[in-house]
Amino acid sequence: MNSSVLINPQALRLGMYIQLEVGWMRHPFPVNSFRIVSDSQLRTLQALGLEAIRYFPDRSDIVPAEDTAPAAAAQDAQRAEAASAGEAPAAADPAPAAQPALWQRCNERFRGAARDYLRVFASAGTEPAQALELCDSMVQSYLHDVLPAGDLVIRLLSEGSGNRQAEHPINVTALCLLLGRALGMEPAQLHELGTAALLHDIGKDSTPGTAPLTREQYERHVGDSVALALGMGVSSDVLTAIAQHHEFADGSGFPLHLIDEDLSTTGKVLCLVNAYDRLCNPEFARGGLTPHEALSQLYAQFRERFDPAMLRVFIRMMGVYPPGSVVQLADGRYAMVVSVNSSRPLKPELLVYDASVPLAQAKPLNLEQCPDISIRRSLRLDQLPREALSYLSPRQHICYFFERAVEPCQP
Repeated sequence: MNSSVLINPQALRLGMYIQLEVGWMRHPFPVNSFRIVSDSQLRTLQALGLEAIRYFPDRSDIVPAEDTAPAAAAQDAQRAEAASAGEAPAAADPAPAAQPALWQRCNERFRGAARDYLRVFASAGTEPAQALELCDSMVQSYLHDVLPAGDLVIRLLSEGSGNRQAEHPINVTALCLLLGRALGMEPAQLHELGTAALLHDIGKDSTPGTAPLTREQYERHVGDSVALALGMGVSSDVLTAIAQHHEFADGSGFPLHLIDEDLSTTGKVLCLVNAYDRLCNPEFARGGLTPHEALSQLYAQFRERFDPAMLRVFIRMMGVYPPGSVVQLADGRYAMVVSVNSSRPLKPELLVYDASVPLAQAKPLNLEQCPDISIRRSLRLDQLPREALSYLSPRQHICYFFERAVEPCQP
């Protein structure tokens, strides 16, 4: 057996063979054990917030400092060549527990979307035509999955899958397109909705970790976003939706305190999804609501703010237990919802707490394939036993993405 030691992540170097002793939902790598071959891997490992990482000296081949750049460049070239050929990059060594391919692909798509959004954000004011072209390309790529008939799966992504500045607009865009599809919107409407969702906060002059905006600054971001989008040359319908993404049907929103009859359909969709994501992912506060709590609050406390039929469709689409919710099963076990099929929301996929199974080896439980297992109730985080809370590690920031559903295997 190979000997190993625990080391501080800041002491990691290229060539070290390491093992992540956390579940595959806690990191973005396709496998749990691998040799570090690039600076980007080093930075990601050090940003995971782990106190220690298991290191295997006998399986390592530490690269001298002067050789790190060529090694990283060679590895990046190898990955680029594989990607251009449509191949998955090969792992350095087989791992005891690999992240399922579907989850890995969804995480990669989210990270790619986050990178593209940051390019749109950076160029909206200086190169508006280029920003609009990239924005259109992003929306078209999402519609490639959304438009065809068939089921879609909403997935909870790994912690740290995307840039904090991009998480909110990407979340909102993904859920807006799914809701628009569920409402029967035409392709042209969906494209405008997706564009408005991507750009709704493009004028917000803030980044995660900075001081909260004043109310005046916060309300001003709507007009600033409209102005930037106007400069990019988007349609009037897109501008209207952006302008209305904080307007509520009961007149309590801003900046114009419009009421239901004054709001466009795309504006209503964007406002609802934006409100949901901000309950789960507060901009400047810690400890957002669980997705189940957020849906419950929208319905129980704020339903006058939204189109009632639209709110019902949204709740049905997300499921009683949206991804990221923590639940207790009928047999008493604790679990976290990690994906929901939008057409079968009462049968989500779960990560179940099982002290006898190491977290790194835990596999999702698909309730579509387990008719005898059911969910008893949703839980607040403070209702989870300490051991289950530590094992499941519910997300501090909820990230969603979607993909075409794969039909469950028949027994």
